[in-house]
Amino acid sequence: MQILFTFVEALGVSILLALGIGVAVNVLGLPILSSFSQERLIYPLIITIITRELGPLLTAFIIIARSATAIATETAGMVVSHEIEAYISVGIDPIEHIAVPRLLGVTISLFLLNIYFSIAGLAGSFFIARLASALPATDYFANLLRYLTLADILVSVIKSVVFGLILATVANVQGFSVERASTEIPQAGLRAVGSAFFWCIAANLVISAMYYAIR
Repeated sequence: MQILFTFVEALGVSILLALGIGVAVNVLGLPILSSFSQERLIYPLIITIITRELGPLLTAFIIIARSATAIATETAGMVVSHEIEAYISVGIDPIEHIAVPRLLGVTISLFLLNIYFSIAGLAGSFFIARLASALPATDYFANLLRYLTLADILVSVIKSVVFGLILATVANVQGFSVERASTEIPQAGLRAVGSAFFWCIAANLVISAMYYAIR
């Protein structure tokens, strides 16, 4: 159920955003590179922006806006309404029953969304390249694969998994941290969003810095 809400229902907006970014990178970047006779650099530029940098981060932002708030507020509502106490009273661990499935669902969903985002972004860029220069699909994707490295894929995968773990953990922690007042429920959602944004951006900077330091 968590994957349905987090991945399937967010797939449309993710693909639409990716297509727009792919088009924008080509429309804005290609004329500048052409002025320096460096049209070939559009391929590593697309890979860097869509696959390695913006893909994982923007999909994380989409899930934060959709799922982090939902997880935090729903969990907070369960705490305030004493549902968590009811779970404990019958011997059910609320962490294992509530938090862990959401953690796994969000992480898997972000990983999958990141893959579809990259594919859609690269496809959007191809459509513009096709209109601008009638570039065959085989040439476009052959050039992409020539510049796409294993390191690019690994960084993208690591970021998507780390972001998923971070935002799901933050949402769960904020949800379970409320006391008894119903006014704390929306506050938990707001805190979850703010904290998840901060920690995902911080993690993105750290992973990118490590990538460029090792490279």
